[in-house]
Amino acid sequence: MLTPLNGKQIILGVTGSIAAYKAADLASKMTQMGAKVDVILTQAARQFITPLTFQSVTGRRAYTDEDLWGNEGHVLHIGLAKAADLMVIAPASANTLAHLAHGMGNNLLLVTALAARCPLLAAPAMDGGMYTHPATQANLALLRERGVTLLGPAEGHLASGMTGIGRMLEPAELLGYIRLALSRGGPLQGRRVVVSAGGTQEPIDPVRTITNLSSGKQGFALAQAALDMGAEVILISGPVALPTPAGAQRVNVQTAREMLEAVLEAAAQADALVMAAAVADFRPAVTAGDKIKKEGGVPEIRLEKTEDILAAVARQKNALGRPLVTVGFAAESRDLLQNARQKLAAKKLDLIAANDISAPDAGFQVDTNRITLLYSDGRSEPLPLLSKAEAACEIMNRVAALLNTDPQR
Repeated sequence: MLTPLNGKQIILGVTGSIAAYKAADLASKMTQMGAKVDVILTQAARQFITPLTFQSVTGRRAYTDEDLWGNEGHVLHIGLAKAADLMVIAPASANTLAHLAHGMGNNLLLVTALAARCPLLAAPAMDGGMYTHPATQANLALLRERGVTLLGPAEGHLASGMTGIGRMLEPAELLGYIRLALSRGGPLQGRRVVVSAGGTQEPIDPVRTITNLSSGKQGFALAQAALDMGAEVILISGPVALPTPAGAQRVNVQTAREMLEAVLEAAAQADALVMAAAVADFRPAVTAGDKIKKEGGVPEIRLEKTEDILAAVARQKNALGRPLVTVGFAAESRDLLQNARQKLAAKKLDLIAANDISAPDAGFQVDTNRITLLYSDGRSEPLPLLSKAEAACEIMNRVAALLNTDPQR
């Protein structure tokens, strides 16, 4: 599966911080996603971690200050900087940030940063008192003015034993921002994509709900795929415990009615809507104000239909012309293609992903999906068993094609 990191040249600068051990994980993750990672360690970083560690996970030589003064010293930093698509300093110590802010180049990492013309991301890591010190804050403000993207720091337990702001962001979170930085210019650049994800919860009483088994994984993967292709993404999610993809605007909802309102508002200005949420079809007609006690016997709960969100989107599209492309999902346990085609026509969709949830390796609570894509022009395209991330890429590629091949869109 291609990602924005595939084939990209990334410089990873590692400075003196206990968080340097996390940088090895970050280097490994970037390499696994197809990047060519050149690591530069400062002298202080070598007190925490060795060049061999990085060479082991990247398959490439890791550089130190000794290389600056070697036979290639006068051109090494220029060559590294010229080839780089992105430079990341993680962890970025207070000392390195101060030197960067004032244009000082007294080690290989700093002279490479001065020579680089690619985007620069820095993940600060230091004790809370050091981070909040006026000098550090002034340096950070100066770096922001010069276009450096600062990631974090987070709040939590620090190496000093204290709790405060100063922890380096976790590698998985940093990777999201790196993907975002490298996604510019993709096929969905300049497009606004709305993705719905997860299930809804319809309250029976203050402690019980009617819900479903949706994990939200497919919807969140779709949001990430759209971001990877350069889109502005609004992610409307039911109650799921998944991290928000870096760069996505997340809107949290609980009920089908809340999902309807959020989707209609966002879709009114969207280029594409991908409705992957598993919205409840029914809700209690009356929600009890207090917890229903079992001593009162088995309750009778009368249900009513929830709002049909895609039907409402179709009406809004007819009136406003937005979204330009509407994609639905049909999660079915029987008569998959027949039911999906009926939904495709009834909801006036451009594309529907028919998802066979009866298969043990597809549907809810698993990491793979078996999907058949059905188009409004009658075409049918079965996809092989794919991870949900791979399926999301395939679907978003089709969305981009629909948007970019039709002159009316």
